[in-house]
Amino acid sequence: MDQADILILGGGLVGSALATALDAHGISSIVIDPANPETILGASFDGRASAIASAPMRMFEAIGVGGRLAGKGCPIEGIRVSDGLAPGKLDFAPDADDGALGHMFENRVLRTALFEAAQAAPLADVRMQTRAVSVERGPHGVVATLDSGATVRAQLLIAAEGRNSPTRDSAGFKVARWTYDHAAMIATLNHERSHENIAYEIFYPQGPFAILPLLDDENGHRSAVVWTVHARDAAAMHKISDRAYLAEAEKKMGGFLGKLGPLSSRSSYPLGFHHAAWITAERLALVGDAAHGIHPIAGQGVNVGFRDVATLVEVLVDGKRLGLDMGDPELLARYQRWRGLDTFMVSLATDGLTRLFGIPGALPNAVRRFGLSAVDKLPPLKNWFMGEARGESGDVPKLLQGITA
Repeated sequence: MDQADILILGGGLVGSALATALDAHGISSIVIDPANPETILGASFDGRASAIASAPMRMFEAIGVGGRLAGKGCPIEGIRVSDGLAPGKLDFAPDADDGALGHMFENRVLRTALFEAAQAAPLADVRMQTRAVSVERGPHGVVATLDSGATVRAQLLIAAEGRNSPTRDSAGFKVARWTYDHAAMIATLNHERSHENIAYEIFYPQGPFAILPLLDDENGHRSAVVWTVHARDAAAMHKISDRAYLAEAEKKMGGFLGKLGPLSSRSSYPLGFHHAAWITAERLALVGDAAHGIHPIAGQGVNVGFRDVATLVEVLVDGKRLGLDMGDPELLARYQRWRGLDTFMVSLATDGLTRLFGIPGALPNAVRRFGLSAVDKLPPLKNWFMGEARGESGDVPKLLQGITA
């Protein structure tokens, strides 16, 4: 097709989810992405894993992606937060009839499921290894010229290109950004004892150490590790042997998972923050990391992007029912109001946690441990935090409730 309701630049996790969700509601899209599918779907492309909260999981079921992910993710049946290995912890455990807090998926599994779902969607035209060399937005629509020479038209442009979005930058959006002078060391390892489907977040002055449950493999029990270190130490961490890495990791864990290994290949990612003050312009909306990028401290990064998807789809479907143009300013204003405050509050919370747990010293440690223990004894406050973790707080879009809009 050379004309669709929506033009999406970026076919990653969020862009593919958006195209699939739009298709489920009878809205057509053209997805443009320069990546080679063979590269991005390869086992070695991205060694990370993502915690997908229960609300986005309901969206996946509603738009037909759930079956592609069935049996491929590890349920998160509890979360334990602690300040180092000293006493004082905070446990989140849902009631038996509430279901898991979310599921851990390796990113390659998520990417494959969403990409294949978008490709199979009748109303989504996915064009990989393709670039938009020029895009014009005006009162009557969006026109893009592709490097193939083709011209495509739509009513609305969506930037889903990630944190370095050229569309966002060329449109002149003001973005607050800073780096944390930290790097996340990513690896997958096996361990002697079962994780019992519990995710662990252990805070150290150097940064959080997260142990995230994965499905067992041929080597036994397995978890993903996100080990935050000072940026200056990242290169040295890469150079140490697997044996030395596992020995240090066991110290960080306090040995509660028993003997560790084998270890996967390792990678690292710089950590930073960015937040666009405004996420809409004339016939343009930002979603996912193009709009906001947060510290992985609470595992909410990609979930915030899926909340963008669910919200935008509901706004557009409501507009379609009223006979409005998909790029109508009133629809974009509604999306801005709905997502602007939520993304800002999540960004503020994760940044605050990062700074709070990074303060060294005996007194800050004691205060944090007291706070964790206090919250652990207050069910209403714990339930509020669990609602946030599930993606069920605030004005929840229909798709996140498992309802097609």
